Amino acid sequence: MSGVNYVTKVTLDSMRDELTQLKTKGRSEIAKAISEAREKGDLKENAEYDAAKEAQGMHEAKIAVLENAIATARIVEADSIDTSKVSVLCKVTITNMANKKTITYQLVSESEADLKLGKISVTSPIGKGLLGKKVGEEASIIAPNGNNMKFKVEEITI
Repeated sequence: MSGVNYVTKVTLDSMRDELTQLKTKGRSEIAKAISEAREKGDLKENAEYDAAKEAQGMHEAKIAVLENAIATARIVEADSIDTSKVSVLCKVTITNMANKKTITYQLVSESEADLKLGKISVTSPIGKGLLGKKVGEEASIIAPNGNNMKFKVEEITI
């Protein structure tokens, strides 16, 4: 993920805690698994060793992604959010013009996105289409499947 990563202070603290855990306990567990696999004999034919080394690579990649997310993080405070238009961390209530269903989403960074909690990424098609819109405006969004969806912004809150 490149560019600025807008997050709340709580999310940034959570990311830092996870990074600390990955660098300490996580690394020591993987080192132990590699050591145990190495003791089991010939490394050329040792699937357990190969799996442990692969897990180590994936673990280090996760650390790198998290370090980048933290390095590019910018804390956004709730009282500094402009609710005159849709922006990061706003809650926006929209109506799908095709079926007249109304739904509320909070626009968040990629790392915080969770559709089950009503949090969508600002880099998602809907998130991008809603950014900068004001109450009463319509957003025309091309979905990944190619369909053109129209949404009307009903309300913007924190």
